[in-house]
Amino acid sequence: MPELPEVETIRRELAPWLIGRTVAAADSHPSIKFTPAIEITGATIESVERRGKYLLCGTDDRRELVVHLGMTGSLLPDFPTDEPYVRAWWRFEAGRGPDDLVFRDVRRFGRLRVVDAGDYRSIPTLHTIGPEPLGPDFTPTQLHAALKRSTRRVKTQLLSQRPVAGVGNIYADEACWIARVRPSARTLSKPQATRLHAAIVEVLTTAVANGGTTLRDYRRTDGREGDNQHHLRCYGRGGLPCARCGAGLRTTTLDARTTTWCARCQR
Repeated sequence: MPELPEVETIRRELAPWLIGRTVAAADSHPSIKFTPAIEITGATIESVERRGKYLLCGTDDRRELVVHLGMTGSLLPDFPTDEPYVRAWWRFEAGRGPDDLVFRDVRRFGRLRVVDAGDYRSIPTLHTIGPEPLGPDFTPTQLHAALKRSTRRVKTQLLSQRPVAGVGNIYADEACWIARVRPSARTLSKPQATRLHAAIVEVLTTAVANGGTTLRDYRRTDGREGDNQHHLRCYGRGGLPCARCGAGLRTTTLDARTTTWCARCQR
């Protein structure tokens, strides 16, 4: 599933040509998950922002098109609108850049929603989301306090989006490995939380710089893969030597999510 770095990469690539464009026409798959695409017909895109794993397209009538890519979603300019996995598309009045934007989603786990700007009460997972990890509100003290509110496993808490926004399975494993924190731990000391905070910032910053991680479906807006999969040190490397100590990395399932860690480094 695209996480913060992948959505941020898409946001940065869409914003320069999408902002200022007026939606001349739109259409979608009949599912209510995609029909909101049509609701912004006639509106002009004034901003392209991101919150956690959500893309937020603000319009001139004080609404926002909220896009969640799900597991296999992608946004592709000038992609054929009659391709079988297209779930929604928008055609823009003539201007700079492409005239079409297509939402392609093979497994249909993505979704669209149009809301009043800033009002996310109808999207609970967005309404209750934690601070942005690359912003000033995310601090070691804040993370430690947030994790103390629950006795659930540390990785499970990170995936809930409550302590911090945008961290999914890939970057949770990577951050825990860097911080030497066991993903299954239920409590963290202040020094551990401080290391985990720094690790989260590090892995997300690096992944954004690398254009995101492509393991299977994720593509940038020009169809290219991201590059960060070549820089992963823990996720998906079960059975391989730990890059830090040489012990074999282990894989297990924590709260229904595949998890990789080093039993020697992450005590």
